[in-house]
Amino acid sequence: MFTLAHLSDVHLGPLPAGAASRHFALKRALGVMNWRLSRHRQHSPAVAQAIAADITRAAPDHVALTGDIVNVAARAEFVAAARWMQAFGPPDWISFVPGNHDCYVRMAWQHGLIHLEPYMQGDMRVPLTQETPQIATPFPYVRLRRNVALIGLATGVPQPLHRASGQLGRTQLTSLASLLSDLRERGYARVVMIHHPPLPGLASPRKALLDAPQLREVLEAHGAELVLHGHNHEHMLNTLNSRFGTVHVLGVPSASVAVGDHHPLAAWNLYRIQRQSGKWLIDVSIRSYDPASHQVAPLTEFALSS
Repeated sequence: MFTLAHLSDVHLGPLPAGAASRHFALKRALGVMNWRLSRHRQHSPAVAQAIAADITRAAPDHVALTGDIVNVAARAEFVAAARWMQAFGPPDWISFVPGNHDCYVRMAWQHGLIHLEPYMQGDMRVPLTQETPQIATPFPYVRLRRNVALIGLATGVPQPLHRASGQLGRTQLTSLASLLSDLRERGYARVVMIHHPPLPGLASPRKALLDAPQLREVLEAHGAELVLHGHNHEHMLNTLNSRFGTVHVLGVPSASVAVGDHHPLAAWNLYRIQRQSGKWLIDVSIRSYDPASHQVAPLTEFALSS
């Protein structure tokens, strides 16, 4: 059995001093205003720490963090995020993929996501990869852990004001198709990590993955055992029929939400993955923050099968 923890949308606070004025960008300045008006009341660093501590106590074999660790992509946010990740666990135990807030505005790699580079490096050669000025480490990447293959995809791209959509692009889609086929033939359980919901209709047009229809076609043709995402700050479970069985698509709430007015309270998922009688069986346990006790407690459990 392989155990995998999944959290997302940490949105670490507080914002650093000068986040709106240093290296000015209009979208960043508006994001800081939004944080000060409302978001700082929703996202608590203490809750994010409680979620991380609960995962550490559970001691899963690996951790998937599906994006949005920062808020407005201020340079100092990435320095703080790297410190938080280092305290959470080593890079070979945590796999990270960037979200839209991690690519909130145009900025050079060396000022931003480079600080999280060790958590975005694979250990399998991938022939076809994509790099951008924002994300200069190759995507997709693959990490092989026993009989599980973790495939990281990058959907974070700078967007205009009031948009939070994402995009994979032709290179990542083509590479993913090849990887899913190869890894299935080699007997791995394939876990795809992506920030934006991967199927059409799972997010509003303003926040959606622009090439979700193309990704759906890849998943239908080649299959996957799990697709893990964040972005919507909701508990989500969707399924897709592929040529090689059911694809289970799961999203988690933000890992730092302390007030459940508009979204569920902070939570994380634990997946227990094992092979039995030619099928992949996955038991899912959801653990959620309890504001009364300030602890993380069991919420629900269910089983999935390919």
